[in-house]
Amino acid sequence: MILFLQILLIVSSVLLILLVLLHRGRGGGLSSLFGGGMQSSLSGSSVVEKNLDRLTLFVGAIWLIAIIGIGLLLKVN
Repeated sequence: MILFLQILLIVSSVLLILLVLLHRGRGGGLSSLFGGGMQSSLSGSSVVEKNLDRLTLFVGAIWLIAIIGIGLLLKVN
């Protein structure tokens, strides 16, 4: 069981990193250094951005469940 949770944690961590990097930068900061400073003519959230937000939250929830599960299993053993 702990091996499954560890694999799930690694996969969800990599997915979470990739999903966060896919998000569009909202303001200044580091995103403007890498080409995020160009303003888009379209404002508001598109369907793709909303789905990306939902997918990021879902993968983040899986990551959190895997962390808590590993912690509980290690505490019991």
